Amino acid sequence: MRFIKKVPVPYELAYNDVFLIPNKSNIKSRMDVDITPTDGMGGTIPVIATNMSAVAGKRMAETTARRGAFTIFTQDVPVAEIKKMVDYVKSRHLIYETPISLSPEDRVQDVQNLIHKRAHGAVIIVDKKNKPIGIIKLADVANKDRFTRLSQVMRSELITLSDKLSCEEMYYELLKNRVSIAPVVNRSGVMLGVMSQKGAVRSRFHKPALDNKGRLLTAATIGINQDITAKTKAFMKMGVDVIKIDTAHGHQQKMIDAIKEVRTLSDNIKIAAGTVVTAKATKDLIKAGANVVKVGIGAGAMCTTRMMTGVGRPQLSAVIECSKSARELGGSIWADGGIRTPRDVAVAMAAGAGNTLFGSWWAGTNESSADVQVDSNGRMYKVHYGMASSRAVFERTKHLSPYDRAIKEMFKEGISSSKYYINPEYPSAEDIIDQIAAGLRSAMSYTGAKNLEEFYDKAVMGIQSMSGFTEGKSIPKSWV
Repeated sequence: MRFIKKVPVPYELAYNDVFLIPNKSNIKSRMDVDITPTDGMGGTIPVIATNMSAVAGKRMAETTARRGAFTIFTQDVPVAEIKKMVDYVKSRHLIYETPISLSPEDRVQDVQNLIHKRAHGAVIIVDKKNKPIGIIKLADVANKDRFTRLSQVMRSELITLSDKLSCEEMYYELLKNRVSIAPVVNRSGVMLGVMSQKGAVRSRFHKPALDNKGRLLTAATIGINQDITAKTKAFMKMGVDVIKIDTAHGHQQKMIDAIKEVRTLSDNIKIAAGTVVTAKATKDLIKAGANVVKVGIGAGAMCTTRMMTGVGRPQLSAVIECSKSARELGGSIWADGGIRTPRDVAVAMAAGAGNTLFGSWWAGTNESSADVQVDSNGRMYKVHYGMASSRAVFERTKHLSPYDRAIKEMFKEGISSSKYYINPEYPSAEDIIDQIAAGLRSAMSYTGAKNLEEFYDKAVMGIQSMSGFTEGKSIPKSWV
């Protein structure tokens, strides 16, 4: 990557400060572009859902991995719970979506409690042998008494799809029958999953992120103050594919020692460590044994580090410097924070990142781990909070005395509560992945890059004013 003008930039840059210059391109189709990340962690799209408690649950992990990204479980979850989530994700189908299924004897309130946990907006009613016998959508239970049995409200005229059909054939079958979703069954009529029209298209557009056994990819976090050896051994035994060693300030001796400790346990385990914003820090962590270094301090939407401490760095400058440093040692970086639009992902990858990591954008989706709430206007939202906020610190320090916990809470550097509304047009984590994949493919075709390594080599950036950035935004209504 280079800048269009050779004059050194006298100040640090964020993503909004730059734009990408189009180049001559021989790419015939955006589908010919390969967006496989260069970090070597197993994803097929450069997107990761970060380890935030209100984001990273089993539904998010399953959904993102099926579409080529992956999710990192947080350090605050007990190891036994991590194992349950890893086992769950590893058991999921690579193509079919996991259905919400209930029995005819369940109640309307069960539908109301569960239906928003998946974006496909349907509940499949099954018998005791897990054979589908009906379907319910939200409209079917509107104004119904919450204790009404589902046998009284379900629609028994049900289309099923054979697992022998291709995704394209399933799409046309759904289209022909004018339904958006249907259960997929085997020869015996047992439900294996569900397929939606969008899901059939996505299965062609995205490739799942898989481990070496062909199962969905998983990742989990170790804090530098935890029992490094015990937790690493537990993660390795349960089949976690990527271990992220995490702390707010990654350039410290405890982090270096933690990386070395994990590395001595396995030469093969994939290690990501951070967070840092300098070339020296990046080199120190890679030399200690990290495959990937997480870059970004203070750019996250829930983070108040820069306002509390003045410490941090504009994200693009950090990514440019740290990615160059990592590449010199055969490593890679994750650009963590500041990702709010598909263009930010494109800019980060053009700057040399091996992958991008963010949390808040996922928070207002059906698959995030927070519960759905409804405001006074009937709009659905989820509550999101930073992992250095007083709320997160409180959860993380339950084992301490009340006095010691009170001291820890003095050093909060994050927002404890923020409403993230679910967009009714784009309610799913898959919608975010779709947008990023489309935007990145287009950016690469504009640049003439067939893969992300070429994108880094060919990308040319210019620096713009805020007026230049604003000019590039759409105008949703008349300006006169």
